[in-house]
Parts: sequence; C-alpha cells; structure tokens
Amino acid sequence: MARTQKPRPASNGGELRIIGGDWRSRKLRFPEAGGVRPTPARTRETLFNWLTHHLPGSRCLDLFAGSGALGLEALSRGAGPTTFVDHTPALAQALRSNLRLLKSENGEVACQAVDTYLAQPPAKPVDILFMDPPFRQGWLEKLLPMIADNGWVKPGSWVYVEHESEMQPPTAPANWTLHRQKTAGQVTYCLFRVEESEPV
Repeated sequence: MARTQKPRPASNGGELRIIGGDWRSRKLRFPEAGGVRPTPARTRETLFNWLTHHLPGSRCLDLFAGSGALGLEALSRGAGPTTFVDHTPALAQALRSNLRLLKSENGEVACQAVDTYLAQPPAKPVDILFMDPPFRQGWLEKLLPMIADNGWVKPGSWVYVEHESEMQPPTAPANWTLHRQKTAGQVTYCLFRVEESEPV
C-alpha cells in the first residue's frame, strides 16, 4: 500500500475507513510504519465498481498490503480467501489484529518481501490481484513477469496496479488486456484482464 515514495496527502494517516459491504464505515487503526497511506476512498470506490460482478467468492491477493485497504475492502464486499503480503512486521501484525477484530475467516497475512513471496508458484491461482507498490523503485517491471510466469493468475483473472502518472503504462504480459485505466492527480491506476494465451 502507498508509502512515503508516493505523492499522497497524509490525511487519515494511521486510520482506514472501509467504504462498502458488510463492514461499511468501520474504522481500523494501523501503524504509520514506512509512511503507509491507504488507497484513497474515491479510488477504491471506482475500482470496486469495476469489479463488482467479479468479486463475490473470488480468491484475492493484496501485495504491498500496508494498511490492507484493498484486501479488506474486497473481503467486506464478499471476496473469498484473501492473502495480504507485506514485509513490515508491525503492519503484518496490525493486519492480523484487524482481521480478528472483524471476525474474518477468509483473510490471512504473509509477512514477507513481495518478490520472495511470488518466486514460488501458488497452490492455486488467484482470481483478483491487487498491487500498489512504492513508486520509482521498478517494482512493476520486475514483478509483472513473475506473476505471469509463476502461475499466480489464470485466464479470467483480474490484476489491479497503481503507478506514478508521469510513468508510461507498465509493459504487461502478452495475454493481459488493459480493461480500465484512470488518473487521479499524480497516481494512475489500471485494471488488467488475463486472457487465454495464443498457441505458440
């Protein structure tokens, strides 16, 4: 989730409000470790409007989870098993505490570097993957091929990414189609659809 490298306002630092679903309006606390800021409510509203028909029961993965804003919003709106990945122990512990507070049985937390986590194939591909990495560190160029090559997504999966708006759109794997894209200030967010690969 957004860190100090991202040009986001510091409002709501340390507090997250879920904006839809079963936990609508619930406020959750998280440590300010690493300068984490939740994805803004307006951006989340747009994203989950895009995904509304695909979310119920979906297996989700929230990378660079930070406050957990995207994964928690997904769970609130009926997502299935959802994994949060963040390398910061304090944030991982806060996520576990918030999942317990919400009495969620579908959320689990991996305190691990994202590239390490993605290096091994999953037990099962995910239906929706959220990725909001720190800016200007080359994460998308490094991780998008890993996600595709290691089988983390499958035809029919959705991949959401955020990047700085001055950057060109990331080069996605050949069978990913850009479904939606929007820019809000200095942040651009994109939703990709994974298609069937063409036979070689």
